[in-house]
Amino acid sequence: LLLLLLLVRPGLGAPGQGAGTWSRFARLPYPQDQLFLHDTFPDGFLWGAGSAAYQTEGGWRQGGKGPSVWDAFAHRPATPPGAAPTGPVGGDVASDSYNNLFRDLEALRRLGVSHYRFSLSWARLLPNGTAPANPAGLAHYARLLARLRELGVEPVVTLYHWDLPQALQDAFGGWASPVLPRLFRDYAELCFRHFGGQVRYWLTLDNPYVVAWHGYGTGRLPPGLRGGPRLGYRAAHHLLQAHAKVWHLYNDHFRPSQRGKVSIALSSHWIKPQHMTEKNIKECQKSLDFVLGWFAKPIFIDGDYPESMRSNLSSLLPEFSEAEKKYIKGTADFFALSFGATLSFQLLDSHMKFQQLESISLRQLLYWINSEYNNPPIFIVENSWFVSGTTKKDDAKYIYYLKKFIMETLKAIRYDGVNVFGYTVWSLLDGFEWHRGYSIRRGLFYVDFQSHDKKLVPKSSVLFYQKLIEKNGFPPLPENQPIEGIFPCGFAWGVVDNYIQVDTTPAQFLDPSVYVWDVHQTKKLIKVDGVYASRRKRHCVDFAAIRLQISLLQEMHVTHFHFSLKWSLILPLGNLSLINHTLVHYYQCFASELLRVNITPVVALWQPMIENQELPVSLAKYGAWENTETVQAFVEYARFCFTSLGDHVKFWITMNEPSVKNLTYAAGHNLLKAHAKVWHLYDKEFRTSQKGKISIALQADWVEPACPFSRNDQEVADRILEFDIGWLAEPIFGSGDYPEVMRAWLHRINSVDLYNFHLPYFSEDEKKLIQGSFDFFALSHYTTTLVGSEKEDAVKYDHYLEVQMINDITWLHSPSRAAVVPWGLRKLLKWVKSKYGDVPIYVMANGIDDGQNMVHDKLRVYYIQNYINEALKAYTLDDVNLQGYFFYSFNDKTAPKYGLYSYVANQYEPKPSLKHYREIIGNNGFPGPETPELLCPEEVASCPECHFFRTRKSLLAFVSFIFVAFIVTIFFITYYSKRVERRYK
Repeated sequence: LLLLLLLVRPGLGAPGQGAGTWSRFARLPYPQDQLFLHDTFPDGFLWGAGSAAYQTEGGWRQGGKGPSVWDAFAHRPATPPGAAPTGPVGGDVASDSYNNLFRDLEALRRLGVSHYRFSLSWARLLPNGTAPANPAGLAHYARLLARLRELGVEPVVTLYHWDLPQALQDAFGGWASPVLPRLFRDYAELCFRHFGGQVRYWLTLDNPYVVAWHGYGTGRLPPGLRGGPRLGYRAAHHLLQAHAKVWHLYNDHFRPSQRGKVSIALSSHWIKPQHMTEKNIKECQKSLDFVLGWFAKPIFIDGDYPESMRSNLSSLLPEFSEAEKKYIKGTADFFALSFGATLSFQLLDSHMKFQQLESISLRQLLYWINSEYNNPPIFIVENSWFVSGTTKKDDAKYIYYLKKFIMETLKAIRYDGVNVFGYTVWSLLDGFEWHRGYSIRRGLFYVDFQSHDKKLVPKSSVLFYQKLIEKNGFPPLPENQPIEGIFPCGFAWGVVDNYIQVDTTPAQFLDPSVYVWDVHQTKKLIKVDGVYASRRKRHCVDFAAIRLQISLLQEMHVTHFHFSLKWSLILPLGNLSLINHTLVHYYQCFASELLRVNITPVVALWQPMIENQELPVSLAKYGAWENTETVQAFVEYARFCFTSLGDHVKFWITMNEPSVKNLTYAAGHNLLKAHAKVWHLYDKEFRTSQKGKISIALQADWVEPACPFSRNDQEVADRILEFDIGWLAEPIFGSGDYPEVMRAWLHRINSVDLYNFHLPYFSEDEKKLIQGSFDFFALSHYTTTLVGSEKEDAVKYDHYLEVQMINDITWLHSPSRAAVVPWGLRKLLKWVKSKYGDVPIYVMANGIDDGQNMVHDKLRVYYIQNYINEALKAYTLDDVNLQGYFFYSFNDKTAPKYGLYSYVANQYEPKPSLKHYREIIGNNGFPGPETPELLCPEEVASCPECHFFRTRKSLLAFVSFIFVAFIVTIFFITYYSKRVERRYK
């Protein structure tokens, strides 16, 4: 993968060359390019956190500070006259960092960062925007810089982060005035003189797009002027001039002695084409030109605006003189990038998307910048996402976005050759989030804005980021590496079909009618009315559908085939008064034909489906599993199946994947009793003669705490596992009763929240009946889910179990958004062993969906390879008694998008994933050069030749018939030839 990516790295960049980004990333190998990259960042990589003065400082009237445009904007009357404010007002107090300087610095020490990005408040240093300076303000920032030096933390200082002194707005009209660049230069000179000796990295302005467009164009942000595009572009023009003046000031007068670097923090979104057409890609390029290129091209390329802006905006866009172009060009020592929740999906003006789709791919943006602007060194000076304002400690959503962005940065460095030298998480602590106020949080440290002391409480993201800094990335871990090895002799390799294709249409050989061939006129067979041949006995070979399915299974080289019977069709009335003998015969034939080709049938008596839960209508109508009569009906149905099919089936499942999501507690209670009674029925009446085994198959997806460091999240994960798996597993494989966690939880919510959920009780006799009613532990596993304790997204929050579903956006996902998490299977198998002992385990179903595009079958190949390898780890490293693995599913006809065979135009076609699965079966796992050879005993037969003939009786009978017919024909030809010769003589 790395070699492929190196071959398509860009050369030197030029305006417009970034347009190749979209086609490049569309060509990258799937799914390999989307896998999580376990690697570390280059040595010396900078890790930091950031904040902005207005968002966190507070103290808006303290220490001689003057008002800023944000102070004025936040104090505008937004509520009816006389109404009291409902919460904190703007950044008046915010996180109160002005009065808690050492509190914030202790947080930095705890994180172990290499740098801290913060902004200076222009209105705190120059209350009126111009001289004289405020001594208290100078002293405040001097203390901050001195303490950072003591901690060994590099300051990254922003001169202007949106908080223009209100005095300059009132006197000159703010950035709409050509006077502002000179005044900004004077302010910068003050900062360089007082603080420059301790600062190596300076940022002149933060996100000029937002300042210009929303401050002076739309009026969404301070100073709130709705001047339209013309005023917005004029303000941006002055911001670029101001930046260039400050860069030249530093370059000419301060760089020789202070040896620092100066840039501008530019924010951008990412955009992807609705369709991969040349036109849509041009629109995407234009979108980036209008937001990022608006400021980046003048600075990093040629001193002028992008051509797409010039051609589209005509007279709206101000002009630079040739001298100004030369003055602005090259005024950045590195590319400072801001990416995340401030702009993306928030402050990006909708018409600047040009009808394309906004995305949050940091990696592609980094590649685009690299291609478009001559491979500049890039410093990510702001990046993260957000969580709800109510989230306190366990900020799982924030962690997984952070993980995604940092991993994409690593890929950009390692795969794409992008020169990124630092990363800054936003932000150090919770603060005032601009136009969103306090409704969201972006800090690593929690702040209670209603409290007096404003203590910082570390969130789970602190531990995540702290460990990431310590390791300098995501180094490979032994548990993430595939292993070599093989499974034991007799390991069951299978495939699943929910319900086999049943076609009882008789073959032509069963038609007793007599036909005459009209050779002279119609050339067709004409049925002779009233004339019939003798009927012959039906044979299994008469079912053409069986022959086809068996041949497809043989191609897979599986040893087992798992399918479910249809109770509703075998006994339509739910009892033995009406039996579908044709269907039963079909099942008998199918099972016997499987055995004939050495494939073991694994048969489930019942599997719930949408329509009537796959119960006979008479049972579904009257309470289904909530009716105790269904229990006895199931026992009688099972007895009939054991009697009819038991000679062919030695591997039974009573109930396959009963869905706990759709079960009431009463229904689950009866379902458990029904399973136990059927198990005991088989054990007492059929096991001795039929010598089979029987158990229940449970759906068992793994549940992982969203915040691995959180005790609360771990408790939630444990609770969900007990409700999802333990509910049915604990009575059978454990104590004979429901999990204690379930009883305790239901008691709590019934008493506190006035719910009325009643979990029934088993009698002592019923406990004895249910406990131990198994021969093995069968489970179906498809994916892994993350759960958290803090409510973040109401749509994905379960109030009943008080659990928040979380998505790790770095995981691979199928077209239906199922997460591909191979290690979840290993954790599940270890959990089953720890809970229920050394029970034999079969993974009865494991699979993933695909899309119409065959590229998605590559995901299935990856899925098969890695899930089976994790199963091997569980067997080899964890000593789990794993005895079989079944892939879901057989074909797309019965399970659309999940099959190893596609089904198109009445034809089955093997997918590449089938070949891959077959290779693993052939190797019995993943043997390596040092894997010892496993000698498995062959199945007994008096001689191999005998076995050959025994399994091919029908073929041999046909060949024998042809041979005899041939001999007889030769005999008659010879006999009559001689008679003719004698006659002529």
